[in-house]
Amino acid sequence: MKMRISTITTKNSYLFVFGTWLAIVLIGTIPFLLSGISFTDSFFESAAGFTTTGCTVLEDIESLSAPLQMYRAITHWIGGMGIVLLTAALFPLLGIGAFQLIKAETTGPEKEKITPKVAETAKILWLIYLALTAALLLLYKIGGMNWFDAIFHGLSIMSGGGISDKEDGLSFFQSDFIINTTTVFMFLTSINFALYFKLVTGRIKDIGKNSEFKVFICILLVSTVIVTLSIVPNSANIGDAISKGLFHTASFLSTTGVAVSNYEAWPAIAQGVLLFLMLIGGCSGSTAGGIKIVRITTLAKQAINEIKRIVYPRGFFNVRLNGKPGRKDIIYGTASFCFVYMFILMLLTIATSTTGFDPISSFSASIAVLGNTGLGFGAAGINSLLSDFHAPLKWLYALAMIVGRLELWTFLVLFRREYWE
Repeated sequence: MKMRISTITTKNSYLFVFGTWLAIVLIGTIPFLLSGISFTDSFFESAAGFTTTGCTVLEDIESLSAPLQMYRAITHWIGGMGIVLLTAALFPLLGIGAFQLIKAETTGPEKEKITPKVAETAKILWLIYLALTAALLLLYKIGGMNWFDAIFHGLSIMSGGGISDKEDGLSFFQSDFIINTTTVFMFLTSINFALYFKLVTGRIKDIGKNSEFKVFICILLVSTVIVTLSIVPNSANIGDAISKGLFHTASFLSTTGVAVSNYEAWPAIAQGVLLFLMLIGGCSGSTAGGIKIVRITTLAKQAINEIKRIVYPRGFFNVRLNGKPGRKDIIYGTASFCFVYMFILMLLTIATSTTGFDPISSFSASIAVLGNTGLGFGAAGINSLLSDFHAPLKWLYALAMIVGRLELWTFLVLFRREYWE
């Protein structure tokens, strides 16, 4: 019997979304299994692909067949904008219920419909995503890549996955044009895609008022300056330091997790900044992972208000987002999310450390999977092999990738008895 649209409620949308993601990841293991890869590693690769985490347990990447390589890139690209969001775009019959599915999947504390119809919103977001992807792969072709590499890396970078079919990654191409193009698009993929719609429709003032976007720009610039200045002594020239500093700042902030230098050999302050960036991630409504800048902005504003309240006990202070007073439930929800996120991160770190990894490796690896960055420090660093991880840890990390991609609540609500009553 055909399910009626009215059954897609806020409550059961969470089960639908998590079930869809789990099913897609399971189905996604088939090409890897057919290539002779174990089920554990196949599930890990599929999860890393659809969640755009981008880490891999495969040791010899270049030995993989061309179809399997392209399949890896496609899983990242599809996961970048979201499986359920794609469903809402292709099946407008979901109607009103589709927004509940999008709310359960998309990132950030507040969901926004840029058009009255949900299916139309999803289609517009996918068209923007497709247009940017086409522009990127064309630029890669102009930069000297063949069509296969241009398409592969276009899908990979646009999704925030950051994988490559080369052992040396983007460094293989030895092209400043390709490096700089990648930097620009990692920046673009970190921005809320709803802002692109506002840009196209001439609502530029709304972009200037967007609190998250302004904080994002500030974090990007300040972080780039700190990283650049710290690596100048070890760089060929100031231009080389700026290029590397901006590239890796954009890479970690966008949670793309791609590298063209051994950043683990950089000064401690540069590594500390990159670790901070991979924790907070990019903007809500983007392909980036992490906690999201809008949540950091909200909590920072609330912290300032608490200090003001000490000085002026009878004062009334509001958290203003995008020039408007923020709702109390957004503030409470943000604080709760950050607490749960850090708690899960702590549990992942402890679980990783029980397998013998040092604290820094355990912590950065946990951030890499929960925040969908895919690249960290130490055991999860640029020269490390995740294939050395124990099988139970691979399964735990695969689940963490999915939970991180769905931003915790969609998964955690299923463990509440009240949900099933």
